[in-house]
Amino acid sequence: MYDWLLQQLDVRNAFLNGNLTEIVFMEQSPGFIDDRFPTLVCCLKKALYGLKQGHVLVYLLVYVDDIILMGNDTTFFNTFVAKLHQEFSIKDLGALGYFLGLEVTHKNHSIFLTQTKYAYDILARAGLVDAKPVTTPLSSTEVFLSKGELFHDPILYKSLVGALQYLTITRPDLSCAVNQASQHLQSPTVSHFQSVKRILRYVKGTFAFGLHFSKESTPTLLGYSDVDWARCIETRRCSYGYSIYLGGNLVSWSAKKQPTVARSSCESEYRAMANTATKIIWLTHLLRELHALPMDVQPFYVIRKELFFSVRIRCLIKEPST
Repeated sequence: MYDWLLQQLDVRNAFLNGNLTEIVFMEQSPGFIDDRFPTLVCCLKKALYGLKQGHVLVYLLVYVDDIILMGNDTTFFNTFVAKLHQEFSIKDLGALGYFLGLEVTHKNHSIFLTQTKYAYDILARAGLVDAKPVTTPLSSTEVFLSKGELFHDPILYKSLVGALQYLTITRPDLSCAVNQASQHLQSPTVSHFQSVKRILRYVKGTFAFGLHFSKESTPTLLGYSDVDWARCIETRRCSYGYSIYLGGNLVSWSAKKQPTVARSSCESEYRAMANTATKIIWLTHLLRELHALPMDVQPFYVIRKELFFSVRIRCLIKEPST
């Protein structure tokens, strides 16, 4: 959204936080304040990364020895990378292209995330590389029941479902189907495995699917939620889902079964709506911590019911005076 630099690094040897050479104090972290001594401060024993640098913003994502670096100031960005080279043995991989199975394509001020190679590896593990593709992950009438003939290789079932769960990082269209398959990991049946094969056949025909992030002028949060009515025949619980967009880009989604039985479709809808509103509020706080939203801007929510109990939750950023 802001045309920031996006670069990938690799540390040749993993490292930990360094020792401090001077005395540094910090306030107690929000949410972890000692009720007995709320006014006391902490004396740091190890160096912390991510300290504020005024109007210069640099985000560092570290997974063991793989690093993604992003910032809004070219000069400071290059200086920071040079400092990392001085302190650690680091390999500069250039613009972000491949990270933990995620493939990144840059084009016209936008990026496209996909997991084509990872999806192919899943199909190869299941022996379905040459399978015939289907147009949907599951049939609309598909029902997962706990009873039935047990599948002879539950480890394979768990492995495939776990791999599909990681694939949903860039494939929200798989979330609902994979969630249903995940509810029977403890004792999968032959019918469950057939459903997983159906999901994999859908993946076979949608290798190129992924997430597209484009530059938008305003950071508007827009959320949608929906829920079925007692879809699970055995527990009579509802399954709900939500999707949240930031400036038109999908940034958060989920599909799962509600923890309790709703006594009416209206009750299940409001539970789904409340959960989505909670996620929007959490994202609002996160974006403020990342300085993507001004701290003095308050979110304004508009909740509107639509046909068939499809709920739209819209979050518009407005000034406190309005």
